[in-house]
Amino acid sequence: MLDVGSGPTLLLIPGIQGRWEWMRPTIDALAREFRVITASLPGEPGVDMRFDEGTHFDALVGHIDAVLDAAGVTDAVICGVSFGGLIALRYAARRSHRVRGLILVSTPGPRWKLKPHLAWCARWPTLGTPLFAFSAVRRYWTELRTIHPGLPAQFSVSAATSWRVVKAPAIPYRMSRRARLAEAQDFEADCACVTAPTLVVTGERELDQVVPCDETMRYLTLILGARFQLFERTGHLGTVLAPERFAAIVSRFMNG
Repeated sequence: MLDVGSGPTLLLIPGIQGRWEWMRPTIDALAREFRVITASLPGEPGVDMRFDEGTHFDALVGHIDAVLDAAGVTDAVICGVSFGGLIALRYAARRSHRVRGLILVSTPGPRWKLKPHLAWCARWPTLGTPLFAFSAVRRYWTELRTIHPGLPAQFSVSAATSWRVVKAPAIPYRMSRRARLAEAQDFEADCACVTAPTLVVTGERELDQVVPCDETMRYLTLILGARFQLFERTGHLGTVLAPERFAAIVSRFMNG
């Protein structure tokens, strides 16, 4: 678990790779104004909760309880990025008394299903790793060139990103297990139970090649009073490739 910064409390839930280390630039930017609490997902190093074929998605709700309890926090604004948004949504539906606000960032839609090629990767995670890695790098460079058009910035950001990935590698089996867990859930029912102020954030349609923006925007009609914020000139990776701009979006929501 990581607990940094001071101010209003924000719990940040990482994406399907499960490691908070991948979001270090986001954490650092947010911690200039907020107390930021985050932790890797069950199954990752440093997390005691088991994560195997018998684990249910609702175990992730207990994981968030444990993170908040360990930090001595009664309630917080919960921010979930991508797959982490599904955990944040379920938590807000089941633990409304602990959620002061909900932020869903590029989150898969409430009836999300894996695309055929990703379903194949999830079924055979070891064999599918090269295909997944190639497509991930291609998406990364497309977005990076838009956010950071200059070669020096591209090199610097890429080097830092690569180092974080090497130090905290994603494990294909655990990623596929999380995806299959999410596919089996009914997140539409959760939306009706959310009472906290909610912000839905997406990047630009042509840049987010992971989660279609229209899927994420469905939460605007399913969660009462939810607001929308376009994360301009970004796609799925804006939180780590443009962390200062993301922190400004969060600041406006939390201070508003």
